[in-house]
Amino acid sequence: MKALVDFLDTKEIQKSAIFVHLKCSVTEAKMLRYIAKKYVAGQDDVLVLSLLEEMFETKEYQHLKHLSEVKNLLELGWLHQQSFTPMKISEVTHLELLNTAVGLTPAFLKLLEDGTLDLDLPDIKPYGDHLEYLQDQFFRIELYQKMSVIRQNVHEHSLGIDRLQNKLQLLEKRIEERVAQTSENLVLDKFFKQKKMSNYEQVIFIALLREEYSATDASLRDMNTLIDLISVDEYERIKNRSLLEEGSNLVSNGIIDYEEMLNPFGGISRSFYIVDDVLQSIIHPQKTKKVTRLKLNALIAEQDIFELVESETSLDDVVLNDKTRQTLHNLMQQVDKEVVARLVKWGIKDKKSGIDARIIFYGAAGTGKTMTAYSLAKSLKRQVLAFDCSKILSMYVGESEKNVRKIFDTFYELSEKTKTEPILLLNEADQFLGARSSGTITGADQMHNQMQNIFLEQIENFKGMLIATTNLLENIDKAFSRRFNYKIEFKKPDFKQRMELWEKMLPKEAPFEDGFDIQKLAKYALTGGQIHLIVKNTAYKVAVKENPVFTMDDFFDEINREKDASFDSEKSMGFLNS
Repeated sequence: MKALVDFLDTKEIQKSAIFVHLKCSVTEAKMLRYIAKKYVAGQDDVLVLSLLEEMFETKEYQHLKHLSEVKNLLELGWLHQQSFTPMKISEVTHLELLNTAVGLTPAFLKLLEDGTLDLDLPDIKPYGDHLEYLQDQFFRIELYQKMSVIRQNVHEHSLGIDRLQNKLQLLEKRIEERVAQTSENLVLDKFFKQKKMSNYEQVIFIALLREEYSATDASLRDMNTLIDLISVDEYERIKNRSLLEEGSNLVSNGIIDYEEMLNPFGGISRSFYIVDDVLQSIIHPQKTKKVTRLKLNALIAEQDIFELVESETSLDDVVLNDKTRQTLHNLMQQVDKEVVARLVKWGIKDKKSGIDARIIFYGAAGTGKTMTAYSLAKSLKRQVLAFDCSKILSMYVGESEKNVRKIFDTFYELSEKTKTEPILLLNEADQFLGARSSGTITGADQMHNQMQNIFLEQIENFKGMLIATTNLLENIDKAFSRRFNYKIEFKKPDFKQRMELWEKMLPKEAPFEDGFDIQKLAKYALTGGQIHLIVKNTAYKVAVKENPVFTMDDFFDEINREKDASFDSEKSMGFLNS
């Protein structure tokens, strides 16, 4: 505390040891000393009016002339304003300060304690190993973080940024000089040069690497946090977003990747991480064996059970009733890091497990159950392994028990080999889920019951996300119903939803007759699947006309043909609605 005592007791304050660091006038330094004495006496802040009245002549309001010096100390970052409504100091008028309280900032308290603002920087000498090099690089990130905090603090002034910027430049220069003197291979430096990474790309990478080493709660992984780290103002924030977008050097070259998750405010946020192969090569450079992560699409051809689905639509593209959409959004919040942290703390969720849900989508054919499953996967950034349950009997007659298990065993095997968490989609699962036979049963009934019992066992023990689609919930065996923690109904669309469906599905570039009225089409009680089929069939009919213009009568003809069809034309038309 030598610097503190010296500052408080030195008669001529300009001769105190820390005065040279203050960059302020003698009068302003005396103001700081006045407040510092109050602070060590147990008073955290002082009223500006009291400060001026005790230090200066109040006759003819002479003390008010010194308000500008209080503001300058605020701008220098030595004082902060105790206010419930933070404002940028540059926007605060002198008189607004008069009846507010001010206190010493952490930066000034540190100066009083240490006697200097200098940061310890590494000596210029060769690096002993790559861990020593990483230590300097992590120190570099600390400086970027401190500057980011100051930029976001409305009470701080650019002087603090300038000091840190000077230290950062000195540190980066010393790192460069130490690398030049080092004969040993520095894995990270070599990696930066091979990938031709810019300074800001290096900062992003090191920040993510530091998260891996420190095992923190991912404070630097968020997209906006990373952008703030390297951006001085709003213009740079907009410009630097390109470093983390699809097609950027870091993402497109497989250096970093991200997970999308629903944040508590309903938006989608991105959490970035270093790709596993790259991370292992940096953390364990002595291990030359490359970790190969197999892709689902490379393995899917080796089996005949699942279809791999990559959806092109997200939940934002799907027409859903409000209740269904809210249920799905609640489901998606299971991947939000704050929600997961709460569930882990309460003992409800395993720390390492991903989203855990067994879901039934039920409703009439053509109401969008399958399409919504695909779109939910897209919003969660997951792939889908789809199985058509209607094929189970024809595929596995006589071997039902073994082959029902095979469905789930193959799913787990594919997930393990690829280190991914795809969604298991069981389409048309009615016969799996229906009430089991009782009383006098045939051999076929017995086989069906055995198949269902095994299916029930697999559902009970399933880890991950499973979606089963069915037309009729009332036919489901109660034992199965209890195993599903989400039962989401897909109703036929109302008029408003049908309007939205027609608007989405009508061809955007096609010519329509004058007076074409979507409202007249939406009056017909059609499902999304039927609307899709009608639009498609009408387009084929209009395309061969000499004058290819869509008319209302063209659609009315197809609507009547669809409604008069004697077969279930809605089947397998799962499109954008619920």
